[in-house]
Amino acid sequence: MVKIYIGFLVFLASLQTLAQSSKNLPKGTYLVVAAFSPSHEDYAIRLSSSLNKEGRQTSYGFEASRKYWYVYFNQFTTLDRCINECEKIKNEKAFADAWVHTVKESSESTGPAVSAKETEQKTEVVVLKTEAPPLAQETKSEPAVTEVVQNPSPAPVYLPQTLKNTPVFLSLFNSTNNDVIDGEVDVVNPENNKLISRVKGNTYIDLPNPGTKNGDLLLVSNTFGFRKEQLEINYKETEKDTLKPYVTLVGNFYMVNFGLIKIRKGDISTLYNVYFFNDAAIMLSESKYQLNSLLEMMKENPNMKIILHGHTNGGGRGKIIYMGPSKNFFTITKDVVNGSGSAKELSKARAETIREWLIAQGIHENRIEVKGWGGSRMIHEKTSAFARKNIRVDVEVAED
Repeated sequence: MVKIYIGFLVFLASLQTLAQSSKNLPKGTYLVVAAFSPSHEDYAIRLSSSLNKEGRQTSYGFEASRKYWYVYFNQFTTLDRCINECEKIKNEKAFADAWVHTVKESSESTGPAVSAKETEQKTEVVVLKTEAPPLAQETKSEPAVTEVVQNPSPAPVYLPQTLKNTPVFLSLFNSTNNDVIDGEVDVVNPENNKLISRVKGNTYIDLPNPGTKNGDLLLVSNTFGFRKEQLEINYKETEKDTLKPYVTLVGNFYMVNFGLIKIRKGDISTLYNVYFFNDAAIMLSESKYQLNSLLEMMKENPNMKIILHGHTNGGGRGKIIYMGPSKNFFTITKDVVNGSGSAKELSKARAETIREWLIAQGIHENRIEVKGWGGSRMIHEKTSAFARKNIRVDVEVAED
């Protein structure tokens, strides 16, 4: 039995080696922005995918002789271009530690470096290295030769590195398949549970100073279709947070990882990016992106049934504009119906509009229920800076 177990471990190791060798970096020059240890390809995948969503054109690959996964800009392939572009990109705070790396030969069977979409989920915790790895001692027995080209002087790294002088990359990804997810993160002061700001995920940002004695910040993922996840980070002593499994210092920025789980029965997710015309149950055109996310969620799970909960900012009665016979969900047309009613009636009419849109896209009407709450369940003070967030439609999963 022991021999069989050991043999199995050797087999797994050989599979990992085979997988890495098929993704080896071929001979060439690379403008590298981050390096990851051999067992943590997943971080290279997510960073490359996120940068590509920003239009950065990156790839990643493995160098067997040094045993690192590299994330690099794939549009700069010659030595001169890499050096010139390195000087430019190092002016960006998040890429101050970028360097030019040259692979002279490959010791394994080489193939093209892979994009972030071509691999499956691997592991969860990573040890990162973002400065150029030291040169290996060359010997006659080494089949691979690499070198690191001397770069311009890097931007200064502040010590200690805190959120005051170091940006953060908020990585939002699906924990089941490692896919990068579009979403937002609420930055909250945990002392009074007040929302400080809402920021976009998968981008480099400077987190705000909470202005408290301990400097704690609460980061809450706000991604439609996924459960909220709360992570803590400290503004003043951020380096200590790297002991937490979700925080990693990558050169001149911190990476905070949100491994998100899709909502299930009983969970509620808010359509914060679905907007309505004033006093109307008609949506603005910029609502289409998140509506399509809701549609895809229901198509993925044909057994899912939902309840749409409409909310307003405060109560009272007023004008209500309903869709006309033309059923234009995103435009105030000539045939709209002008009426009046309570805040509860307005909130229900808005939820009903979303229901009708889903039905028009092929979702069966029996899968969607609507409720209107008016201003009875506000999440912010009516007169606060975030009062418009009270005007929303929540999606509750009733069955999955």
